[in-house]
Amino acid sequence: MSSSATTKASSTLVPICLLIIAMVSIQTGASLAKSLFPLVGAEGITTLRLSIGTLILFIIFRPWRMRFAAGSRLPLFIYGLALGAMNYLFYLSLRTLPLGIAVALEFTGPLAVAMFSSRRPIDFLWVALAIAGLWFLLPLGHDMGSIDPFGAACALGAGACWAVYIICGQKAGGDHGPGTVAVGSLIAAVVFCPIGAWQAGSALLNIDILPVALAVAILSTALPYSLEIIALPKIPARTFGTLMSLEPALAALSGMLFLNEHLTTVQWLALAAIIAASMGATLTIKPKPQIENLS
Repeated sequence: MSSSATTKASSTLVPICLLIIAMVSIQTGASLAKSLFPLVGAEGITTLRLSIGTLILFIIFRPWRMRFAAGSRLPLFIYGLALGAMNYLFYLSLRTLPLGIAVALEFTGPLAVAMFSSRRPIDFLWVALAIAGLWFLLPLGHDMGSIDPFGAACALGAGACWAVYIICGQKAGGDHGPGTVAVGSLIAAVVFCPIGAWQAGSALLNIDILPVALAVAILSTALPYSLEIIALPKIPARTFGTLMSLEPALAALSGMLFLNEHLTTVQWLALAAIIAASMGATLTIKPKPQIENLS
């Protein structure tokens, strides 16, 4: 192999490895966050993650140097609201759902964004796979007593917020660059931290939980966002989307390793259907000319 080919392969492999590390970090952080639910609840974890994560992101990206044009403020505000609601609803879903199932249901948001961007016949295959996966994950006319309807609704709501996050983040990120995530996190914290603090109460004052909360903020926010910012400009958007499709499987494995959450064979097959639909939609999507992909 020539030196140029070796260099090219290395330049692609490194960002892929960074994205895999980012995904593992996010799911490990989610498992760690769920372990704190008995102490501060899902609402308290939302408050701790958003507040500590925002502080870390401000140190990394220094968004106070940004300039905000009047026409770009609304997408940025909606982006921040979507980010906060996505975190809040996702942690609420984890109260009653296994991590792998919650992430799979949440993943329907970006999957819908990917599929709605194209109207080719093959897309119906991915829609059918996604619907089949959801049918076997959700209690829709069959006995799936292990799936809590409210938890499933929260996970799907988080997915809807994720879709809005992607759409508005494309506009906000194009206007403001990497610092967008820090400002969006601040907006999310301002709106949702008071809600979480009110619901969690004095439990948030327990100093003993701060080291674990800091770990959650680093693993779920600071580390993966920073790695993605480094990796995304160096790989095609299609590669990014394909790798992201593995997120539900990584979540299920994380739940097994850290939370002792074991899925049934049917649930694993449902996860596989959703992952296949996401990978297929990403690999077969026809990119539109002169439109920058979300990073």
